[in-house]
Amino acid sequence: MRDNKSGSLKRKAVVLLSGGLDSATTLYAAKKNGFCCFCLSFDYGQRHRRELRAARAVAKAARCQQRVLKIQFPWKGSALLDAFSSLPHPGKDKTDIPVTYVPARNIIFLSFALSYAETIGAEAIFIGAHAQDYSGYPDCRPEFYASFKNVVQTGTKAGVKGRRILIRTPLLRKTKSEIVRLGSALKVPFALTWSCYRGGSKPCGNCDSCYYRAKGFKEAGIKDPLIHLHV
Repeated sequence: MRDNKSGSLKRKAVVLLSGGLDSATTLYAAKKNGFCCFCLSFDYGQRHRRELRAARAVAKAARCQQRVLKIQFPWKGSALLDAFSSLPHPGKDKTDIPVTYVPARNIIFLSFALSYAETIGAEAIFIGAHAQDYSGYPDCRPEFYASFKNVVQTGTKAGVKGRRILIRTPLLRKTKSEIVRLGSALKVPFALTWSCYRGGSKPCGNCDSCYYRAKGFKEAGIKDPLIHLHV
């Protein structure tokens, strides 16, 4: 595909874009690495659908195509899918997988992204998962992505024909503050992103996601245009 701005031939990549800080930074990292990015976002019944507006704004700012797929998790199974469920208290040590874990979400998202990538001839899929800090999600661990790479290689036409589709996780081993610094260096429009699990017109400042976002900005020594908390 030829880049509209430069006219040069570029490699294609599918970028999973939620609208949050991590996925926006991942998108800008993919662009920095010379990829023509096709953003893929999901409306899956999340209580913080506000992030979809952020995803559209980030994709537009990055001058990238975006598709939003509407899917359902009718069996719920997560506090992010049930507006009446309590969200975890921020800053507490976690000994179990958080209630904000959506069963098999990244497996499902990556499967859609893989189908999209194989169809358009993309050579990479970028996802902003990271194993550090607070998450504790099983589908954000290095072991999971190492396993999924084998799925790509053995379970797709591209794989068996020898055309690799790489799963790229540039943030996987970074802390939140390192992600903020990287995003700042890449000129990510932080003001367009959305992290709050509650949705609403502005961040709640009380959920896990707000807390760790604020903590990351504070440790990075960079002002967050959205959340101002004492952490």
